[in-house]
Amino acid sequence: MIIPALDLIDGKVVRLFQGDYGQKTEYQVDPVEQFNLYYNAGSNWLHLVDLTGAKDTSARQLDLIAELISKTPANIQIGGGIRSEKDVSDLLKTGAKRVVIGSLAVKEPELVKSWFEKYGADSIVLALDVKADGMGNFNVAVSGWQEDSGISIEKLINDFQTVGLKHVLCTDISLDGTLAGSNVDLYRYLCQQYPDIAFQSSGGIGDLNDIAALKGLGLSGVIVGRALLEGKFTTEQAIDIWQQGQLSNEQQEVTS
Repeated sequence: MIIPALDLIDGKVVRLFQGDYGQKTEYQVDPVEQFNLYYNAGSNWLHLVDLTGAKDTSARQLDLIAELISKTPANIQIGGGIRSEKDVSDLLKTGAKRVVIGSLAVKEPELVKSWFEKYGADSIVLALDVKADGMGNFNVAVSGWQEDSGISIEKLINDFQTVGLKHVLCTDISLDGTLAGSNVDLYRYLCQQYPDIAFQSSGGIGDLNDIAALKGLGLSGVIVGRALLEGKFTTEQAIDIWQQGQLSNEQQEVTS
């Protein structure tokens, strides 16, 4: 499925280039209206990142998140600086269907595992941001992508399978926000290696061909942010490609 995404800083819709707060693009759209546009176009799942909360958990935008959820019939998964059980509990109480957890899964795996056991594997998505180490391995990055944990994506997945891991959002850092396409080979490998896990791709989607390239790999969803906000294609077109797996003549004209 296609999962449209919005990143929020102080209530405003933004996109960061490769996770860098210093390279921020702000979009003049209302987040509630935008999410409803995506839902009305056929997206039943939406992805929200609280970048304000990611930087400062005491400033988490819970009121806005609750408003978004109350006014949008879609299922929403939310991430952004989850560092405590209170963060998880607060977000689930707002009505979020899933909470997206990143760096903490690397830094404090036993703590995060306890949340799997308490809230259920369906309520948690592991967000694994990876970068090639030059030797064909993909290690998980932490601390806003600034630090290589030295832990391979396979090792982390294997560890969390012991508590029933179901959902993984994987981002190739080198492609995020670039509109340069996704790492097809990485997602093909992961889906073949772990067929029981629902993988979501994230980062790099620039045109409809990029979505078509991911079809058939075994992914459960494709997160699309910047390309939709900048009108590279519509949500309806993206969903159509995902369902059909090929571009019509009219869609090929859009991407050319």
